[in-house]
Amino acid sequence: MPKRLRLTRRFPVAMTNDAYRSLHRFAAEAEITPDEALCFLFEHFNSVTNAENLTARLRLFKAELPDRKA
Repeated sequence: MPKRLRLTRRFPVAMTNDAYRSLHRFAAEAEITPDEALCFLFEHFNSVTNAENLTARLRLFKAELPDRKA
C-alpha cells in the first residue's frame, strides 16, 4: 500500500527566479503541484541525482556564491 501524501511540514523557502521557474515547469510537465514536486524530489533524491554530477555542480555553485550575493 503506498504511503499517504500528507504535507505536514512547512518551511519558508527562498529561491532564485530560475529555480522557481524550473520547479514550476517540472511540476507542470509531471502534472503535479509544486509542493508534490518538491516532495518527490526530496523523497527520491538519491535516485534522481547522479552523485558525480551533483558533487561537481555543487562545487561550481559554491564557487559562484560570493559573486551571486554581491
